[in-house]
Amino acid sequence: MTNAFSAVDEAAVETSSSAVNWGPIVAGAFAAATLTLVLMLVGSGLGLTMMSPWGGASLTTFAVSTAVWLVIVQWLSSALGGYVAGRLRTKWVNVHTDEVYFRDTAHGFLAWALATLLVATVLGTAISGIVGTGAQATTGLLSGAAAGATSQASSAQSPSANDLAGYFVDALFRPADNAAAATPPAGTPQNNADAAGQATRILAISAANGEMSANDKAYLARLVASRTGLPQADAQKRVDEVLASVEEAKNKAKAAADKARKASATTALVGALSLVIGAFIAAVAGVLGGRQRDEDEARFLRSS
Repeated sequence: MTNAFSAVDEAAVETSSSAVNWGPIVAGAFAAATLTLVLMLVGSGLGLTMMSPWGGASLTTFAVSTAVWLVIVQWLSSALGGYVAGRLRTKWVNVHTDEVYFRDTAHGFLAWALATLLVATVLGTAISGIVGTGAQATTGLLSGAAAGATSQASSAQSPSANDLAGYFVDALFRPADNAAAATPPAGTPQNNADAAGQATRILAISAANGEMSANDKAYLARLVASRTGLPQADAQKRVDEVLASVEEAKNKAKAAADKARKASATTALVGALSLVIGAFIAAVAGVLGGRQRDEDEARFLRSS
């Protein structure tokens, strides 16, 4: 009869207390989030040391290194958060070993989940700024420090579509020689704004349509010939060269956009995989921390 009452009392004690210790979970989450921020700072510094305007790692190497580092950050921070959550939790008495194992796993997982939310919300802005600064600096280095310095000195904004079109228009109306550059052909008005405006609009419409019509191309060649003094055949050749340059620039822009798309997709997939593995590592670390705590306490009780 005494044993029956004892079993009832133990069951009542266990059901009245929660199986979740939020204190250790919060502590583990803060530890993991803090380590994540520290490692992100370290990674940003190491990434910048890899790039140089005088030569350095390629963009592919930099992207792969960044993905690997993000995985390492997730795993290390998850392991720390899960271990802290498991090590700091209170000892569960009269609980089966399998149940203790499950609860420690859950504590490690919850610590990882809370840390992930903290990083995504509270620390998201800081990390984005760090990574964004590093990415911008890397892009500037890869595109050429001299060109970047000149562009920043002249304008703080990126070239607009009108600026790019204006460049091609200037190429169309560039005089055949230096003398013509100083003295326009006879009968040509000094103000070429109308001709440049027409050429700009032709190029813009052609870019929107994907190709230039034969009539527009012939008219543009006559316009170039009248403005530059070039023979009609040479003016037509210049138009073809400029159109080829425009097409090449467009293809390069498409290739860069496609490359950025693939890199973003790869980064997202690697990030998702690292999060899943990080959750597993946090759960295992929670079990290890809880088991270490129970073994240390049992060893202390035996020695005393």
